[in-house]
Amino acid sequence: MALKKSKIEKFKQRLLEMKFQLGSSIKFVSEDVKNLEESKGYSQHQADEGTDDFGKTISIEVSTKEQGIIRQIDRALEKIEQGTYGVCDVTGDEIPVKRLEAVPYANMTVAAQEKMEKGMI
Repeated sequence: MALKKSKIEKFKQRLLEMKFQLGSSIKFVSEDVKNLEESKGYSQHQADEGTDDFGKTISIEVSTKEQGIIRQIDRALEKIEQGTYGVCDVTGDEIPVKRLEAVPYANMTVAAQEKMEKGMI
Protein backbone atom coordinates (compact mmCIF):
# COMPACT_ATOMS: atom_id res chain seq x y z
CA MET A 1 0.00 0.00 0.00
CA ALA A 2 1.60 3.27 -1.12
CA LEU A 3 2.04 6.09 1.34
CA LYS A 4 -0.52 8.90 1.29
CA LYS A 5 0.65 12.39 0.36
CA SER A 6 -0.18 13.70 3.86
CA LYS A 7 1.96 10.98 5.45
CA ILE A 8 4.82 11.66 3.03
CA GLU A 9 4.62 15.37 3.86
CA LYS A 10 4.94 14.56 7.59
CA PHE A 11 8.00 12.44 6.87
CA LYS A 12 9.45 15.23 4.74
CA GLN A 13 9.05 17.76 7.56
CA ARG A 14 10.62 15.34 10.04
CA LEU A 15 13.55 14.71 7.68
CA LEU A 16 14.11 18.45 7.21
CA GLU A 17 14.06 18.97 11.00
CA MET A 18 16.56 16.14 11.49
CA LYS A 19 18.81 17.57 8.79
CA PHE A 20 18.74 21.00 10.41
CA GLN A 21 19.52 19.59 13.87
CA LEU A 22 22.37 17.44 12.60
CA GLY A 23 23.76 20.32 10.56
CA SER A 24 23.73 22.53 13.64
CA SER A 25 25.43 19.81 15.66
CA ILE A 26 28.16 19.35 13.05
CA LYS A 27 28.73 23.11 12.91
CA PHE A 28 29.03 23.23 16.71
CA VAL A 29 31.51 20.32 16.75
CA SER A 30 33.57 21.92 13.97
CA GLU A 31 33.78 25.18 15.88
CA ASP A 32 34.59 23.33 19.11
CA VAL A 33 37.44 21.39 17.47
CA LYS A 34 38.73 24.59 15.87
CA ASN A 35 38.66 26.36 19.26
CA LEU A 36 40.57 23.47 20.85
CA GLU A 37 43.30 23.84 18.23
CA GLU A 38 43.51 27.59 18.71
CA SER A 39 43.64 27.38 22.50
CA LYS A 40 46.52 24.89 22.61
CA GLY A 41 49.61 26.41 24.05
CA TYR A 42 53.11 25.40 24.96
CA SER A 43 52.36 25.53 28.67
CA GLN A 44 49.75 22.77 28.52
CA HIS A 45 50.68 19.48 30.20
CA GLN A 46 51.05 16.41 27.94
CA ALA A 47 48.26 14.56 29.74
CA ASP A 48 45.91 17.50 29.14
CA GLU A 49 46.86 17.51 25.48
CA GLY A 50 46.11 13.79 25.28
CA THR A 51 42.70 14.31 26.82
CA ASP A 52 41.98 17.18 24.42
CA ASP A 53 43.12 15.08 21.45
CA PHE A 54 40.92 12.17 22.55
CA GLY A 55 37.95 14.51 22.90
CA LYS A 56 38.65 15.98 19.48
CA THR A 57 38.86 12.49 17.93
CA ILE A 58 35.51 11.49 19.46
CA SER A 59 33.93 14.72 18.22
CA ILE A 60 35.23 14.17 14.71
CA GLU A 61 33.98 10.56 14.66
CA VAL A 62 30.53 11.65 15.83
CA SER A 63 30.33 14.39 13.22
CA THR A 64 31.42 11.91 10.52
CA LYS A 65 28.53 9.62 11.48
CA GLU A 66 26.18 12.60 11.49
CA GLN A 67 27.36 13.55 7.99
CA GLY A 68 26.53 10.01 6.85
CA ILE A 69 23.03 10.35 8.26
CA ILE A 70 22.65 13.70 6.48
CA ARG A 71 23.55 11.97 3.21
CA GLN A 72 20.86 9.36 3.91
CA ILE A 73 18.37 12.13 4.73
CA ASP A 74 19.24 13.85 1.44
CA ARG A 75 18.63 10.55 -0.37
CA ALA A 76 15.23 10.19 1.34
CA LEU A 77 14.29 13.77 0.39
CA GLU A 78 15.38 13.03 -3.18
CA LYS A 79 13.16 9.95 -3.19
CA ILE A 80 10.23 12.06 -1.98
CA GLU A 81 10.74 14.40 -4.94
CA GLN A 82 10.98 11.41 -7.32
CA GLY A 83 7.86 9.80 -5.87
CA THR A 84 9.75 6.70 -4.72
CA TYR A 85 9.89 7.37 -0.96
CA GLY A 86 9.09 4.23 1.01
CA VAL A 87 10.38 1.90 -1.71
CA CYS A 88 13.50 -0.19 -1.08
CA ASP A 89 16.45 0.87 -3.26
CA VAL A 90 17.60 -2.75 -3.52
CA THR A 91 14.51 -4.93 -3.84
CA GLY A 92 11.82 -2.48 -4.95
CA ASP A 93 9.60 -3.70 -2.10
CA GLU A 94 7.70 -1.26 0.07
CA ILE A 95 9.44 -0.29 3.30
CA PRO A 96 7.02 -0.82 6.20
CA VAL A 97 5.63 2.40 7.72
CA LYS A 98 6.80 1.33 11.18
CA ARG A 99 10.38 1.22 9.88
CA LEU A 100 10.01 4.65 8.31
CA GLU A 101 8.59 6.00 11.55
CA ALA A 102 11.61 4.66 13.42
CA VAL A 103 14.17 5.58 10.73
CA PRO A 104 12.57 8.08 8.32
CA TYR A 105 15.70 8.13 6.14
CA ALA A 106 15.65 4.33 5.63
CA ASN A 107 16.06 3.47 1.97
CA MET A 108 16.00 -0.31 2.34
CA THR A 109 13.84 -2.92 3.98
CA VAL A 110 15.28 -4.60 7.06
CA ALA A 111 15.96 -7.78 5.07
CA ALA A 112 17.87 -5.90 2.36
CA GLN A 113 19.78 -3.91 4.99
CA GLU A 114 20.82 -7.11 6.77
CA LYS A 115 22.02 -8.68 3.50
CA MET A 116 24.00 -5.56 2.68
CA GLU A 117 25.63 -5.49 6.12
CA LYS A 118 26.59 -9.16 5.74
CA GLY A 119 28.13 -8.43 2.34
CA MET A 120 25.59 -10.53 0.49
CA ILE A 121 24.57 -7.63 -1.76
